[in-house]
Amino acid sequence: MQARFKDKVVIITGGASGIGLASAQRLAREGARIVLADYSQANLDAAVPLVQAAGAPEVWPSLCNVAVETQVAATVAGTLERFGRLDVVVNNAGIMQFKALEELTGDDWLRILNVDLLGAFYFTKQAFLHMKPGGAIVNVSSIHAVETSPLVAPYAAAKAAMLSLTRSSSLEGKAKGIRTNVILPGAIDTPMLWENPNIKSGVEMLDITNVGRPEDVAAVIAYLASDDAAFVQGAEVRVDGGRLDKL
Repeated sequence: MQARFKDKVVIITGGASGIGLASAQRLAREGARIVLADYSQANLDAAVPLVQAAGAPEVWPSLCNVAVETQVAATVAGTLERFGRLDVVVNNAGIMQFKALEELTGDDWLRILNVDLLGAFYFTKQAFLHMKPGGAIVNVSSIHAVETSPLVAPYAAAKAAMLSLTRSSSLEGKAKGIRTNVILPGAIDTPMLWENPNIKSGVEMLDITNVGRPEDVAAVIAYLASDDAAFVQGAEVRVDGGRLDKL
């Protein structure tokens, strides 16, 4: 496989499972040094050998709650201290909650927004402060940003806001030589999908032919993070197998 990320350093949030782990393995196979930023020490312990086996020259697990700005800053500072550079940030960390609107509290909203939106902002801020020209940010939104289902209002709102954050980051990052793009995954074979009560109850109908693999998303992330996408700025890329066309 082409070593598009040789000598480059990549931070992936939520990097120890699901789409994040698949992305870490894909970029590792292409020569990247990987920083796994994740809130679960157990998941990090399990993920590191998998990313090493994929070919990463170095892997650094950083225990990080992306909702806490000081922890984000510490992860970036540790990356720079260890590797001396930061080339790519993949803002993948995300959580969901399933509640009717009338049952939601302000704390429910803040819990989702702090992880799914502000976490991406905190890492983008750090990237703008420390990345050199040629850097790339890839945000992971969701098709829920444009078409959604019941019981996930804070998640859908956060993912929609990530599209706007991407546009702003693209505009402000261009002068710095930093590209920002966003992907909108559809139904992807991860625990988040199968634990979704809307799927279990049939409220949200799912054709198995529309379920993608984490590796499908990772391939698009790798493209947008690479120099192959040097003229791609502020793009919104659906990775849903065409499912949105049928909803």
